[in-house]
Amino acid sequence: MVAVVNIGVLGGTFDPIHIGHLILAEEASITLGCESVLFIPAGQPWLKNRNDILPVAHRVEMVRRAISGNENFRLSTLEVERPGDSFSVDTMEILSRHYGTTAELFFIVGQDALQMFQHWKNPVRLMQLCQLVVMNRPHSPPLDLAVLERVVPGISRRLIQLRMPDVGVSSTDIRERVARGKSIRYLVPAPVEEYITAHGLYR
Repeated sequence: MVAVVNIGVLGGTFDPIHIGHLILAEEASITLGCESVLFIPAGQPWLKNRNDILPVAHRVEMVRRAISGNENFRLSTLEVERPGDSFSVDTMEILSRHYGTTAELFFIVGQDALQMFQHWKNPVRLMQLCQLVVMNRPHSPPLDLAVLERVVPGISRRLIQLRMPDVGVSSTDIRERVARGKSIRYLVPAPVEEYITAHGLYR
C-alpha cells in the first residue's frame, strides 16, 4: 500500500513574497504534518489589475530566493506556465492528477480571501479536490461558517481553521515603503531585499 502524504499548496501573487508568507507556510506545514509546501506564483490573477503587478519572472525569482533555505518548501511554476487567467480549481485539478491517491492536498488561504469564495471559479469542485486551510489572524473576527455554508453548501466539512502568529506585514506595505525609500529589512528575506534593490523594483 502506498503511503499518503500531506502536501500544502500556497498560491499568491507574491508581489513581493515576505516573511508573513513564510511564517504562514511553516505554521500550516507543522500543524498539518505536510511533507512539503508548494509555493505557486499566480500568472494572471483574475481578481487583480494586471498593470499593477510585477512581471512574473521577477515574482518567481523572489519566491525562489525566499524559500531556498527550507528543504520542505518547493516552487511550482505551474500557473505561470499555463496561458490565460489563473484559477485555483484548475491548478488543483492538475495537482490532483499529478499526485493521484498518493497525496492529500491542503489549499492554504487567508480568511479575507475566503470571504469571496462563492465568486471563485467552481468552488464546489475545488472543495472536492482538496481540504481548505484558512489562516486566521489573532485579532480578526471569527469566521462565520453559517454564512459560508449558505452560499457554498458543504464548505464547513472541507475546511480547517488555523491560527496564524500575529505578523503585521503585507506586500502592499512593502511596495509603499520601497517607493518612499524606507527600509524593508527583516520584512522580507535578505535575498529578496537584495533582489528588489538590484533590479530597482517598486521605485
